[in-house]
Amino acid sequence: MYAIIKTGGKQYRVSEGDVLNIEKLDVEAGSEVVFDEVLTVVADSDVKIGKPVVDGAKVTAKVVEHGKAEKIFVFKYKAKSNYRKRQGHRQPFTKVEISKIEA
Repeated sequence: MYAIIKTGGKQYRVSEGDVLNIEKLDVEAGSEVVFDEVLTVVADSDVKIGKPVVDGAKVTAKVVEHGKAEKIFVFKYKAKSNYRKRQGHRQPFTKVEISKIEA
C-alpha cells in the first residue's frame, strides 16, 4: 500500500515505514504530524484517485529530526565586466517517518 501526498509544494510517494526529508515544518522533533492532502491511495488492485484530494484519507508521520541539506553554491558571472558573485545556501528540512496510511 502506498499513497501520494502533497506538502511544501512538492509531491511524495510514501509507504508505511518510509523515512524521507520534506520541506521544514514548524513542529517539534518526536511529535506526530498528519498530512491531509492525499492525492492518491493504492492498496493492491484498489486505486483511489482524488479530485484533487481523496476524501477522508490521511497519512500520519512521526517527526524524527530537523536539519539542513548539503551546501550548494550559486555563482553569478558576467563576462568582460569583472562581475563575480558567490553565494552559498543550505536548505532546511524535516525528516519524517511514515507510520500510518488511512484511506
